[in-house]
Amino acid sequence: MRNRNRLQIAQLDQKLQKFTQAQQLIPPDRGWIYAIRKALNMTLAQLGTQLGMTRQGVRGIEQSEASGSISLNKLKEVAHAMDLELVYALVPKDGSLDQLIDRKAQELAKRIVLRTHQNMILEDQAIKNAQIKQAISELSEEIKREMRKSLWD
Repeated sequence: MRNRNRLQIAQLDQKLQKFTQAQQLIPPDRGWIYAIRKALNMTLAQLGTQLGMTRQGVRGIEQSEASGSISLNKLKEVAHAMDLELVYALVPKDGSLDQLIDRKAQELAKRIVLRTHQNMILEDQAIKNAQIKQAISELSEEIKREMRKSLWD
C-alpha cells in the first residue's frame, strides 16, 4: 500500500474501532424509535407534535425504520425531535479495514495463482503445495502494496 493509503486506512480503522461493539447490537423488533419512545413514556402524539406531523405519520416512520426503509435524514430528524443524537458507521466485518484488505488480497492472489497452476498442470509443469502457498503469499503482499483496484472485482 502506498503511504497515503496506509495512513488513511490506519486513521479510519482507529475511528471505526469505537464501533466494533455496535456490530453486535441487535435492533429491537419494532425499531429503535419505537423502543426509545416507549421507554421514555412518550406518546405518538407527543413525538408527532415535535415533528410537526400526526400520530399516523409517526407510526409510519416507526414502521419504515423497522422495515429498513427509513432514510438517514428522517432518522436524524426524529433523533433531534427526541433530543437524541443519530450515530452511524460502516464497520468492516473483518474487524478492521486493514484485515479486510488482507483477506481480499489473499483471495485474489489465490485465484490468480491457482488459475496459473491449473494451466501448468495441463502442461505437465505442476508445482508443489508449499510453492503454491509461497506464491500466494508473495502475490498477496504485492497486491496489498499496490492497492490494486482488482481487489474489489
